Amino acid sequence: MADNTDYDLIVIGGGPAGYAGAIRAGQLGKKVVCVEMERLGGTCLNWGCIPTKALLKSAELYQKLQKAETFGLTASAVAFDYAKIIGRSRTVAGQMSKGIEFLFRKNKVEHVVGRAQVSAPGVVSIIEGDKAGTVLRGKSILLATGCRMRRIPGLEYDGARVMTSREALACTTQPKSLVIVGAGAIGVEFAYFYNALGTKVTLVEMLPQILPHEDEEVVRVLSRSFEKQGIALHVGTRCENFRVGAAGVTVDLVAGEQRTTVEAEALLSAIGVEPNLDGLLGAGVSLALDRGYLKVGADYQTSLPGIYAAGDIIGPPWLAHVATFEAVNAVEGLCGHAAPKRVREFPGCTYSQPQVASIGLTEKAAREEGFEIKVGKFPFMASGKAVAAAESEGFVKVITEAATGEILGAHIIGADATELIAEYGLAMATGVSAQQIHHTIHAHPTLSEAIMEAAAAAGGAAIHI
Repeated sequence: MADNTDYDLIVIGGGPAGYAGAIRAGQLGKKVVCVEMERLGGTCLNWGCIPTKALLKSAELYQKLQKAETFGLTASAVAFDYAKIIGRSRTVAGQMSKGIEFLFRKNKVEHVVGRAQVSAPGVVSIIEGDKAGTVLRGKSILLATGCRMRRIPGLEYDGARVMTSREALACTTQPKSLVIVGAGAIGVEFAYFYNALGTKVTLVEMLPQILPHEDEEVVRVLSRSFEKQGIALHVGTRCENFRVGAAGVTVDLVAGEQRTTVEAEALLSAIGVEPNLDGLLGAGVSLALDRGYLKVGADYQTSLPGIYAAGDIIGPPWLAHVATFEAVNAVEGLCGHAAPKRVREFPGCTYSQPQVASIGLTEKAAREEGFEIKVGKFPFMASGKAVAAAESEGFVKVITEAATGEILGAHIIGADATELIAEYGLAMATGVSAQQIHHTIHAHPTLSEAIMEAAAAAGGAAIHI
């Protein structure tokens, strides 16, 4: 690749926003290059969404094999190899990354391995890697460098005693006990994974409930399930006075006036994320920020013309599917293909067992916003398919506007919740009412019937099956 090459689009970052934006530009016939300093796929594919789901599947299968007698089966001496579980998750991530490389070749997207810096509008310098010193010039630039895990100040993250999710995904030694600080989706998923394989888990959340943004009724069911599984929950609790020694970690848990001390072999920090802005902008380039994240307009353009941004780098929600949506819309807009759209409703998913999925307003939020609402609920214990599969924990809940049946929000806890939520997402995106879902025939027996029955219950017409 020669210096001073002209591109229609230069993408910095190869995660769900970056690679999706680059591929879409290639599909639209644009000359595009994507610069990524690590393996294609970003945090989601390499150190987040994909490898963690591989871990969770291993944990889920292990738990099911331990309960084989429920299905009239005998599975004796069920065991696991922790290093192989971790190894499989890395293999899955590698396979998916190669898939992106294939899509780049297919859509004629050039790929540069290195660290990029915006030197000026339309100018990107490669400052690290084999191509260091190369200068790229383009009509437009898309910044998609994402976020990294926030770290607890004062702690050294050694990958054994103290970890973020990234270090945990590379550690081949299972801790016998673990304190997880932060009970958002990442903390909850790791709590389930480690506990399912026998690690003694303490999960700590500063806010009043785990999964703080989820519906309160859903969280009560998840909390009871986690406690039944043996996970120690501490909500409304601060962590103070971390002590890391050769044998483990000690931390004080403070809830109001009560202070307790917990000891564990390791600590996993899941306290949130922060934007990857370090070194991204040259000395003469300044972009407006909003709470530390890049500020963009309705067309995803930053405060400098020709420089766009999408994905986690522009702020919450920090979700791969949202990042992809934003990047594709940004690219379609800057290419003149279609008017760009900003994210409105989006599904949030937590892949523990039971799973949690939601979209739109919680019941509490709907009431606080002044809506007259109807709430429809359907328990999985009334679903023939769920009972037959021994997965009757949880329920489907839908919040509708009382007069019109418009769906304001939906919340699911239980088996395959993360798959089921899509139907409500489609309904909200297309203006389909709860009544229309109710009157749509769903195959019997399926878990998806619970979607229909919850919608029917919002109108007082549910039939338990």
